[in-house]
Amino acid sequence: MAIEIERKFLVRGKPWAGMHGTRYRQGYLSTDPERSVRVRIAGDEATLTIKGRSQGASRTEFEYPIPQDDAEQLLDQLCIKSQIEKIRYRLDYAGLTWELDVFLGENAGLAIAEVELDNLGQSIENPPWIDREVTGDKRFFNAYLTEHPYSTWSDIPFL
Repeated sequence: MAIEIERKFLVRGKPWAGMHGTRYRQGYLSTDPERSVRVRIAGDEATLTIKGRSQGASRTEFEYPIPQDDAEQLLDQLCIKSQIEKIRYRLDYAGLTWELDVFLGENAGLAIAEVELDNLGQSIENPPWIDREVTGDKRFFNAYLTEHPYSTWSDIPFL
């Protein structure tokens, strides 16, 4: 079984300024709390991903490459209509690669950093641009953001 161990944090400032990122477009075929099924186009690559329920910082994850034409048709015809658009930047810090997602469209203004770990007990050194941790907060899951875009939030506790 494939397990993803990932921690998420809000981002302070714009540490990605001047960097080149990859544009992402993704949608969901299912956002059921027990499982999500995602279609993603990242640059010129497309994937179908199935994720199980989050348990803290870990969850099962299966990801498969699919033809980009198929991904575009799935996004346009079968996915839940509200979709995620973002630019992802990769920054190395203290031996780990951090992925910074800068959201666009209905989620503009939101920037989240994610770091994948080898095990749940792995310690990390937070970069100076890290704000508070949101790993267990479902509001910051991409699947949640498709149904509750950041621009519609009335109680943004960190601004």
